[in-house]
Amino acid sequence: MNTATYNKEFHRTVKKAEIPTCNILGVDIAAIDMEWLLTYLDNNIKALAGDYICVSNVHTTVTAYEEEAYRKVQNGGIMAIPDGGPLSSVGQKRGFKNMKRTTGPSLMGEIFKISASKGYRHYFYGSTDETLEKLYSVLMETYPGIQIAGMYSPPFRPMTEEEDKAIVERINKTNPDFVWIGLGAPKQEKWMAVHQGKINGLMVGVGAGFDYHAGNIDRAPEWMQKSNLEWVYRLLQDPKRLFGRYWHTNTKFIWNAMIRGK
Repeated sequence: MNTATYNKEFHRTVKKAEIPTCNILGVDIAAIDMEWLLTYLDNNIKALAGDYICVSNVHTTVTAYEEEAYRKVQNGGIMAIPDGGPLSSVGQKRGFKNMKRTTGPSLMGEIFKISASKGYRHYFYGSTDETLEKLYSVLMETYPGIQIAGMYSPPFRPMTEEEDKAIVERINKTNPDFVWIGLGAPKQEKWMAVHQGKINGLMVGVGAGFDYHAGNIDRAPEWMQKSNLEWVYRLLQDPKRLFGRYWHTNTKFIWNAMIRGK
């Protein structure tokens, strides 16, 4: 290991040590709130280039509990933030009183609000061309001065090594600060882990965040979000796809994390 690599790894270790975490089902969930996260990102955004943030919920946490390889992915980034309300509730019961829900779409919105003044540059990787076009229009209108460095909708098939190398070069040429990944879990987290150290920007896996900000789907009313009931709202929007997932992961989470205390 050369000196430059050693210094970077040492610096990352120090920065990661600053993040309070609560271990839930083997996943180190950041015991933070939105204000803390925004300050941390603002102070360290350049240093975090090449790293990634997992936006974690009950589904991803239970999946990580059951799959060791995915658990390593969840724990391998700079942090895993508590997108799911039940995660922050468990954290608070375990003594992390300042731990609050920090959702992917909300994080995106907070960052977009300050992007013009901070000079942040954004790249969007994922979803469809149609959604990206809508997202571009909405962001440019809603957040004057926002810098959208680029957008790319990858094919719905495994990419060749040459294609992957080309998209990495394409992203890096735009010099982004944030690289938002909208591939859905667990695909987006695995993609970020594979590209850790290759992308010259901070990767954040935001799932349906593209659709929310493009206006394709609505978020739950604020009272449902605050009551940890946003999953119910999403279930009503897409019952066929989500019922099986929620039944499987929610029951396991309640039994293992809330009752058994894992």
